[in-house]
Amino acid sequence: MSSPLTNKHLHRLLDAGRVLVSQFELDDVLNQLLDTARELTGAQYAALGVLDDERRGLERFIAAGIDEATQRAIGDLPRGRGILGVMIGDPRPLRLADLGSHPQSYGFPAGHPPMRSFLGVPILIRGLPWGNLYLTEKAGGDFDETDEETVVIVAEWAAIAIENARLHQAALTRRHELERAIRGLEATQAVAVAVGAETDLGRVLELTVKRGRALVDARSMIIMLREGDEFVVAAAAGHVTAATGLRVPIDGSMSGQVLSSQRAERIADVPSRLRIASEQLGVTDARTALLVPLVYRGQALGILAAFDRSSGATFTEEHEHFLRGFAASAATAVATARTVQEDRMRHSLAAADSERRRWARELHDETLQALGGLRVLLAGALRRGDAAQTPEVLSQAVEQIEHEIANLRAIITELRPAALDELGLRPAIESLIARQQAIQGIDVTCELDIPDPVSSDERLAPELETAVYRLVQESLANAIKHSAAGHVDVTLTLADDAISVAITDDGHGFDPEEPSDGFGVTGMRERVLLAGGTLSIDSSPTGTRVLADLPLTYAADQDEPGLRSA
Repeated sequence: MSSPLTNKHLHRLLDAGRVLVSQFELDDVLNQLLDTARELTGAQYAALGVLDDERRGLERFIAAGIDEATQRAIGDLPRGRGILGVMIGDPRPLRLADLGSHPQSYGFPAGHPPMRSFLGVPILIRGLPWGNLYLTEKAGGDFDETDEETVVIVAEWAAIAIENARLHQAALTRRHELERAIRGLEATQAVAVAVGAETDLGRVLELTVKRGRALVDARSMIIMLREGDEFVVAAAAGHVTAATGLRVPIDGSMSGQVLSSQRAERIADVPSRLRIASEQLGVTDARTALLVPLVYRGQALGILAAFDRSSGATFTEEHEHFLRGFAASAATAVATARTVQEDRMRHSLAAADSERRRWARELHDETLQALGGLRVLLAGALRRGDAAQTPEVLSQAVEQIEHEIANLRAIITELRPAALDELGLRPAIESLIARQQAIQGIDVTCELDIPDPVSSDERLAPELETAVYRLVQESLANAIKHSAAGHVDVTLTLADDAISVAITDDGHGFDPEEPSDGFGVTGMRERVLLAGGTLSIDSSPTGTRVLADLPLTYAADQDEPGLRSA
């Protein structure tokens, strides 16, 4: 009989237990377990067999005390037969003086080191077998009861440490999954907000490919919209060449299949599975792709196609999940922008037609009628043949002609004032205000804090001058025609990065949201929108106030500076 565990032995067990349970990585726990068991028992070799899910064999086998050369000579690791199988079927401690004498022993393969004494102890987690700890070749003799009791306690410590490590790993995995999900949701939300805030179709498409590319770390991304039986590349970002405007057939392509099925597709081999050369889409040397449909209210609008990860890795299910969520927001933004664009175009065309009718009425009712009256006057003078009245008739004719010339000049000036092109914004607005005061009798106070081309060699960019002039012109026209104003204040203020326009009148106001017969409010809004500025119209029975801020970077190509040399 062996003696019970001594205090020194118990202290060593406690120290070993503390070391085991302090580990949080499962591999570290298992390696520490083998080293501890060998140290406490004096075993030359230790091994751990981890059971498979059915607990009928070993799915993992870890050994300690055997060098790599010996391990290579042994060959395949045990699978749970022989003595190892005995413990799998009957998970209880097993102690043998001669391993080879047991009836279930299969012997050892060639190259295996000799092993005689044996001690095996099961590791139970929550009462169920998880694996077995094997020790062989105790230094100086056979394993005794003290060794067995020691290893049983170590196995119990190990069970706690293994369970802690598994729970820790599971918690880390869930945490990482949750963090990835949160990052994906935050990115998708940020993208959706950025795209959803836009109503200009071109800008929506541009934001879609740029933000979508960043979301999945793609080298290239294109958006293809459906037009009839073809895809049209509407926008592109990344490593693409002249992709916008390219057309490819829908039928027979993987993109067409994604469109019809409305299901995303990950492609590991673009040349063989895309069914069209990626070069046809402006993307060169693409190897992998992720295709996601843009679906709005059950209707497939097009395809969002990402090509190749920047890191060189392939697109994963996680990338597909993120891009699907983003594509849903992008599809809504595209559909909304299309609707806004169509409505704006219809409104613009209707307003332009109405404006043409107004000019036609004005030419017909004033200029044409006046010319008709002049014709009657001259024709009557010719019929009478009264030489004495001829000078008077000619004088009246000249007066009418001069009047109509002035009217025509006023119309031409309203259409495109020569002063704006030749002299600049300040003289053009001063001329406009003077003309309205003379013709309409309205009182206008004007404060123009903008460059005077007469004394300055700098002017605003032509597009910006036109936009500001039209804002003032339309506001004055609205104050006169719709609000019956008696006084108007016009203020232009130039800052470092923008020009501010403020027009206030004391008329009875109008509803800026109500459709009008002319192009006025619609034209003002469109000009400010194209300039990238902001416009607010506040109208009430006591007056109307128009406020606009236009950035100085506005030009035809959006790249010209706001100021230019005269």
